[in-house]
Amino acid sequence: MWSSRMALRRLQRIAVAPLSAAGGATTKVQREMSTLQRVYVTRQIPPEGLKILQDSGQVQFELWNSDDVPVPRKELLQKVKGVDGLLCVLTEKIDAELLDAAGPNLKVVSTMSVGYDHLFLQELKKRGVRVGYTPDVLTDAVAELTVALLLATSRRLIEATHEAKTGGWGTWRTLWLCGHELANSTVGILGLGRIGVAIAERLAPFKVKKFIYTDVAPRPDLAKAINAEYVSFDELAKQSDFLAVCCALTPETREICNENLFSKMKKTSIFINTSRGGVVNQEDLYQALASGQIAGAGLDVTVPEPLPTNHPLFSLNNCVILPHIASASYTTRNAMSALAANNLLLGLRGQPMIKELKL
Repeated sequence: MWSSRMALRRLQRIAVAPLSAAGGATTKVQREMSTLQRVYVTRQIPPEGLKILQDSGQVQFELWNSDDVPVPRKELLQKVKGVDGLLCVLTEKIDAELLDAAGPNLKVVSTMSVGYDHLFLQELKKRGVRVGYTPDVLTDAVAELTVALLLATSRRLIEATHEAKTGGWGTWRTLWLCGHELANSTVGILGLGRIGVAIAERLAPFKVKKFIYTDVAPRPDLAKAINAEYVSFDELAKQSDFLAVCCALTPETREICNENLFSKMKKTSIFINTSRGGVVNQEDLYQALASGQIAGAGLDVTVPEPLPTNHPLFSLNNCVILPHIASASYTTRNAMSALAANNLLLGLRGQPMIKELKL
């Protein structure tokens, strides 16, 4: 597993070697192309990725020069006309309409994300467009944030901060702001991949008693690393004191976390989601939290994003909501942008990408 720092250094070296390499490689590439290949970048990506594109000598690119506001759909459909490559982020829907607007020149879509539910894979496959994505490099950052969110939720840190700021902090009380601790607990993981393993590795020193998981099938190699036991979906719900959702959003997992799951969980359970908002039925989650069916929830992802400020979940003291920041470290986001840029350039050259989604 790559750490984000090691990955960034490696990706910087890769960018220098095959893409703007010594020995005139760039000159050769440019000789082979009558003009530089055209690329559209849908967001102001972190500087390492932009530097790789600029230094490659392989492409001319235009980007939506904002990090705050996504490119408007109407403008995106105009800008992609005739491009050879597209570097996007998860806010852009790469669907049939966009692919039709881009036209037959489009060879590669490189997304700066590990999730790909914003990509219409069948449409891309039908058109023979290759897809790059950015797994692994964000594992550490997402695992760290998941642990932070779990602790903030279970130990009621947001509530406590609010009380301290607003005058609620009175004399010491025996049960005021009591939460739930990890020692001797059972931690469940829904969807055991690299991120799930990394979360468990970070939680183990808290004296967790047992790790359990469920997935589409047992994953003994990954489970062995954390001594985790494979259980059914129902058993995951029943046994978990802390339940971390790490699965991808697919048709099978959409709203898999619903009343059926919450009704089987302990009243003292903490639910954490740092995967995709679409795996949770938010109305069912609200009811579970408001009724005390479960003790608390920590969410880094919601539907929609951003979640409207008047959404009922924001009214609950036992729900901590973050604005999708799990991978938001400088090192990780730069590594993601570097990987996305390298995937794009290698794909445009007809070479194997570092991380390609096989369609």
